Order: sequence, then structure tokens, then C-alpha cells
Amino acid sequence: MMSKQLYIFNPWHDMALANFTPYFKVSSEIIRMSDDLSSLPVWYAQEDAYVRISDNNVISTFVSQVSSFIQFDTKRFVDSSLYSEIIPWGWSPALVYSLASEGVDTMILPDKDRLNRIRYLSGRQRCVDVLSYFSSVKGTCGRAYCCYSIDDVKTHLLTDGNIILKAPWSGSGRGLCKVSLSTWSTNIEGWISRILRTQGCIMAEPIYKKVCDFAMEFYSSADARVSFAGYSLFDTDAFGNYKRNILMSDSQIESHLLSYGISIELLHEVRGILTSVLGDMIAGCYSGYLGVDMMLCSQDESILLHPCVEINMRMNMGVVSRIICDRYLSSSSHGYFVTEHYNSDGEALLSHRKMLSEQPLVLDSDGRIKSGYLTLTPVLLSTRYQAYVIVKA
Repeated sequence: MMSKQLYIFNPWHDMALANFTPYFKVSSEIIRMSDDLSSLPVWYAQEDAYVRISDNNVISTFVSQVSSFIQFDTKRFVDSSLYSEIIPWGWSPALVYSLASEGVDTMILPDKDRLNRIRYLSGRQRCVDVLSYFSSVKGTCGRAYCCYSIDDVKTHLLTDGNIILKAPWSGSGRGLCKVSLSTWSTNIEGWISRILRTQGCIMAEPIYKKVCDFAMEFYSSADARVSFAGYSLFDTDAFGNYKRNILMSDSQIESHLLSYGISIELLHEVRGILTSVLGDMIAGCYSGYLGVDMMLCSQDESILLHPCVEINMRMNMGVVSRIICDRYLSSSSHGYFVTEHYNSDGEALLSHRKMLSEQPLVLDSDGRIKSGYLTLTPVLLSTRYQAYVIVKA
């Protein structure tokens, strides 16, 4: 039976949630990224679900480029009205307004109360709430504070010496500022004042000596039951910005985390607490995937687990990677899930052809990827953003 779901990739969700008006204008660069990567949901959507793609003219190219591995029905990419549920990257007033303006039935769109609750749950203030449940859990670290004035910020700066400030709502990797007693300036004060004025508070956290980034992913069903959906392991750059996900099975990621010296009992205790706490927090107003970013930190010659660095109350690249790994990779293989940005026309196509030649796709006897390169989004002369996997046996 044909699914009646429509998946939409709107990576500007976090920025729209920070703005929180129906009239939020997405920048041209982010629109370009959304358009180039609009077919990405086909890899994590339910089988036969529709996927909204930005340009119907690229469908045949995309289907051809992945045909050595999988056959997609081109009808899945047609903007059909035969759906009764929409699954976006995340919900915001801007997306609801855009869809309603196109004539989408408002009965299948979230109302103002639900949007307000989603924004509340998406605020970084919730990390303070969640971390309070780990204060007595041995082997964990992590503190976060809501500051309501510049004096509040200065108090935490004097206590910790180095802190990271975070806007409660901001785009992924944005709205962050590391500050110390020596780098404090009028510019930083001005930035803090703007955040306080527009968002009501600002987050202050100590800076930890990170040794590993990872996340626990969860799924919230329509009846408010939260269940563990798997691990994601990812790399960040020197500024803390997301670079890529490592494709490994859950058991392989657990083994990797345990190699740093933490216990399996601690991992499972953290998972259990989060499942319970998130279930109580969400209480029926949010359904779908969500992720909790974590890190392992070096502190006093020990490795501690920070159980709640960020809560992503939306679909995220960690879940995408988890699903791709579980659905499509050979059990004996591992690899990387990468979202790449190119600076000029033709660069993506040149890279695509080079990787096709140098790392051809090899499938195992079950038709899963054993090794090689596979693009996950169309690659054209004009492509500036691409998602792909590199798999190694």
C-alpha cells in the first residue's frame, strides 16, 4: 500500500525556530543547500513515502546516479497531494506558514500551541533541566546555567575562568561564543545584551577538555513513548562545527566509547535516565526523532561522560547516519557520512567522477555496501552542496 507521508528537508529549521515568526526569510545560501540536498530524505524515509525535491528536472539524473546500488521509483519525488502526514526536518512557524500558503490542509499542520511547545523544548535551557538528573550519577560531568544579566555572566566567568556562551535558540553551530577574563570586550558585552534582549537569557557553560563527540538518538511516538534509536559518532572541527558522521554499528560505537575507559553500565544508565526524562518532558506534544549530543571529557586524569551538551528536538544527521548504516551497509564494513560544500560550479561533478573512479562501489552477497563511494544527492554542474558516503571493508 502506498505510504501517505511526505518528507521535507528544511535544514534552516533551527534559524527559523530562533526567529519564530511566520515571515522568516531564509538566506539564499541556505536555500541553495536545501535545494541541493532536498532528496536526502529518500534514504531515511519510510519505504514508498514521498519526498519533496526542489527541481523535478534533476530526478532522472539522481535516479541514474544511484542506480548501480538501488532503484528508486521516480514517482516518489513528484510533489503529490496524496499524503495525509508531513515529516519535515523540523517544525517552525515559517514552515507552517509556507505550507499553508501553498494550500496544504492546516489540519495536518501543527497549531500555535504545539509550535510554542516545540520551541520551548528546543531551547538550550532544557539542558539545565536534564543535567539536574545526573548530578549524583558517578562518572558524569556537565554544568549549564541560564544567565539573565551581564552580571550573571560575569559571575560564572569569574568562577570558571573560561566559559562558552550560547544563545538559547540559534542555528546549528551558531550563537556560540567562547570567552575568558582576558578576551572579555565591549563587543562581547554588546552581543550578550542583544541575546538577553531578544531571547530573555543566555547560557553559560564551563569549557571541557573534550576527547570524543557522540550522541544518543531517540524516537518519540505519537503516544509520547520515547525509545532509544541508536548511537551516532561524529567529528567536529577546531571550532566545534559538525564535519561528518562515522558509520558504525551500535555495538561498534559502544566498543569505541568503552575504549576510552568508561563503563557499559554508565552508558546504559545514562540512556535509561534520558529515556525517562525525555518521555516526561515531551508528554505527547512532539513525535519523531530527536538527539542528545554528548561528549567524553578528560578531567583530573579521568574520562567523564557529559550526558547533555545539546538537545536536537528534530531530525538530525546522526539519525540519518544511523539509518543509512543499518539499512545499507554490510555488517563487516564501516565508513563516513559526509555533507560537502563546494565553492564553484563544476567542482562537485569533478569530485564525484574522481571518487567513482578511485573508489567504485562494491556490494556484498546481500546487496549491501561493502566498500566504495555513493552519492546520496544529485550531482550536477551547478551543485554546491552534496551528501555522500565512503565505505571501507
